[in-house]
Amino acid sequence: MLKELRHLSGLSKNNLCQYPNQISLFHLNAANLPPRMQSISRFFPLLSSQANIVITCHQKPDGDAMGSTLGLYHFLIQLGHKVTVISPTNWADFLNWMPGVDKVINYDYNRQKAQAIIDEATIIFCLDFNILHRTKNMETPLAKAKCIKVLIDHHEQPQEEAFDYGISLTSKSSTCEMVYDFIVDAGYKDKINLDVAKCLYTGVMTDTGSFRFPSTKASVHLMVAYLKEIGLEHSEIHSNIFDCSLENRLRFTGFALVNRMEVLYQYNTAIFYIYSQDLRQYDIKTGDTEGLVNYLLTMKGIRFGAIVIDRDEERKWSFRSKGDFDVNTFARLHFEGGGHFNAAGGRSDEKVDDTVNKFKQLLPNYEQALQ
Repeated sequence: MLKELRHLSGLSKNNLCQYPNQISLFHLNAANLPPRMQSISRFFPLLSSQANIVITCHQKPDGDAMGSTLGLYHFLIQLGHKVTVISPTNWADFLNWMPGVDKVINYDYNRQKAQAIIDEATIIFCLDFNILHRTKNMETPLAKAKCIKVLIDHHEQPQEEAFDYGISLTSKSSTCEMVYDFIVDAGYKDKINLDVAKCLYTGVMTDTGSFRFPSTKASVHLMVAYLKEIGLEHSEIHSNIFDCSLENRLRFTGFALVNRMEVLYQYNTAIFYIYSQDLRQYDIKTGDTEGLVNYLLTMKGIRFGAIVIDRDEERKWSFRSKGDFDVNTFARLHFEGGGHFNAAGGRSDEKVDDTVNKFKQLLPNYEQALQ
């Protein structure tokens, strides 16, 4: 509770009236308050007091980011909170079926409106990212926001000083699984309705590779079992996510496999490199390259797969691995990125050919680890 007070001290009088039990403690010296974020369980009592809540996620949200934000949204509105979901950027079309997605504000397209909502927020939930710069242009507004910030995330090395309350568990399959745990542990399992269930299932299913990744622990199946018990139709969600490709996306995938894939057998590694003209040629939109890197790991013997995509303003990397090769550390050391042990991302300001050459030149350093 003490770290919360440090931020409450920056709120307006109107906002402070929502926290009458804490005002009497404001004489505490903020300099003596603990610097680390507090346990998520300490936040639970605040759920019972109505608040202006913003929920956000990382830029270019995937199924887990959009699923966790919307799942939490559908839960919180049942408690009487005023809730707004703000995405830092646009998102893939295959997520547009999700309940509540029509209410999500795109920060890049509606900055003035989004900023006004952030300014009025008393609580901001940060889901599926743990470092503020992953929200792109929202980084500064989030850092400056004078309100309670709550982290729920499963990536490595969180920026703990940026959050007041939080939970960061790399052992969890997805942020959606963690939002499910958050709702249950707070004592509101009865508030998991079909809208919540559809959103949370989306993130768990996509982040576990349809339940085939090692992160799919027994807790995942127990969660899905409960969602099925309350009426979730899982096959409908699979179809919405995976059966919505346009012809151009399939042709692009074929083009990439034939023309933009290189296999480096000495290092049990394979790579895709996609140029900006390739994206334009096939009219590739946000989300259309989702999952492409995973094709590389379907080859026998390949333990390390990577894809670099020219996004004009920068080159975006995605890394995947099998077994005990740590792509999170690889991404952090060499490509300003990070993520999970077997799945991570990064970036580069270099041209595609230059950053690919850098990638190849690094591989001899990891030859033994990749055998």
